[in-house]
Amino acid sequence: MKKILFLLILPSFLLAQKKALVGGTLINGYGNEPIPNSVIIIENETIIKVGTVESVPIPEEAEIISTEGMSILPGLWDMHVHLMITGHADYTYWDKTYLPLFEKVIMPASAHQLLLAGVTSARDLGGPLQASIKTREAINTGKIPGPNLYVSGPFLQKKPYPGTEAFRWGVNGEKDARLKVKKLAQAGVDCIKLIDQDQMSKAEIHAIVEEAHSNNLKVVAHSHRPEEIRLGLEAGVDNFEHTGLSSAPAYPEDIIESITERTAQMNLGPLYWTPTIEVLYNHDYVIKNPESLDNESWHLDLPDSIVNDIKNSIRKPGELPYFQLTSIRKPTLKTKFEQLKKAGVVMLIGTDSGVPMKFHSQSTWNELDIWVRELGVPPLEAIKSATYWPAKFMGVEDKVGTISEGKQADIIGVKGDVLRYISLLQNIDLVLKKGKIYKNEIQ
Repeated sequence: MKKILFLLILPSFLLAQKKALVGGTLINGYGNEPIPNSVIIIENETIIKVGTVESVPIPEEAEIISTEGMSILPGLWDMHVHLMITGHADYTYWDKTYLPLFEKVIMPASAHQLLLAGVTSARDLGGPLQASIKTREAINTGKIPGPNLYVSGPFLQKKPYPGTEAFRWGVNGEKDARLKVKKLAQAGVDCIKLIDQDQMSKAEIHAIVEEAHSNNLKVVAHSHRPEEIRLGLEAGVDNFEHTGLSSAPAYPEDIIESITERTAQMNLGPLYWTPTIEVLYNHDYVIKNPESLDNESWHLDLPDSIVNDIKNSIRKPGELPYFQLTSIRKPTLKTKFEQLKKAGVVMLIGTDSGVPMKFHSQSTWNELDIWVRELGVPPLEAIKSATYWPAKFMGVEDKVGTISEGKQADIIGVKGDVLRYISLLQNIDLVLKKGKIYKNEIQ
């Protein structure tokens, strides 16, 4: 009896795809000292080996990508973006005009811009529920390019502003608060966004936090006003957003004492804060140097009609009502930032990207630049706040956030030394997400 041999030819997409990033200085995201002459071996979506050219053999079949002279980092996180807006100065007009285009045009464009800026993971805080979920699904299934996306869906607040009901849900009593959180949880959101909680009853705030936690969802809350912080701390909010819009010289002593008391309770885990400080800190510079607004990176995937509409809305940047109080708020920002650090909170990089004159293609590197250059944060610490700590907060540190064996291959590279010149991050040369190259400008 003759033996019949069958040759099984697998499609190329089923074969292991190996890449080797060779020669760059590795900043792994843990805050450790960088590793020169690094080697990172990737198989399909996963990092399988990390070391140096002396310690890690390069598989013969691997595609070699030379990263000599580059800084290699985990893909950045931006923990506070708004995909549904993109720099336009008039919210009321924008929502009325473009709400039907959020899901199919604007949110996908924002996501693509973030990814090419080196942001491989992002948290979208506030958007129409269906559009938020659908955008996340489209990214996850590979239909559109974008970061690993974590969404809150609509804001929860006491009463939505007129015309914003599609993405702001009002809360009317404790029972309604629980029902709204349950509806969001059942839809599959990744966190709950709470704002203007100082306008709610304590029962409503506690109901939101308790219901979210019972559904394994963390609560992210505004901290513009002192009472928002007091009530949020009492209810057990997990992550506060912003350093506040008041021009008060510092946080009140009782708030800092309460924050310090909370951070001392290690059984509760860290208290996280996303200061979104650059949007205020850099405003005067943008007014004096408006040519920065001409960077065409924010035009990507947007129709010319929308690009021109945005341009027209910001043609007089120094006259925008949104920013008229910004200059007198700036002196308080550094003080508040230092107060929070001394109180023991874990800082996260987030930008409020999408607000007037703040574009998804530029916001994240600008936030890091202000932290390092103006606020004195060591570069390794700032990068950790944009890589490891966000992944830790979202509960996915076993998958992303660092360049480690077994992790998802979300990696970026930039020519030069970002620990000396953090602003180099404005020109990302290499972007990999799940091992796939989305940008490669290495010559």
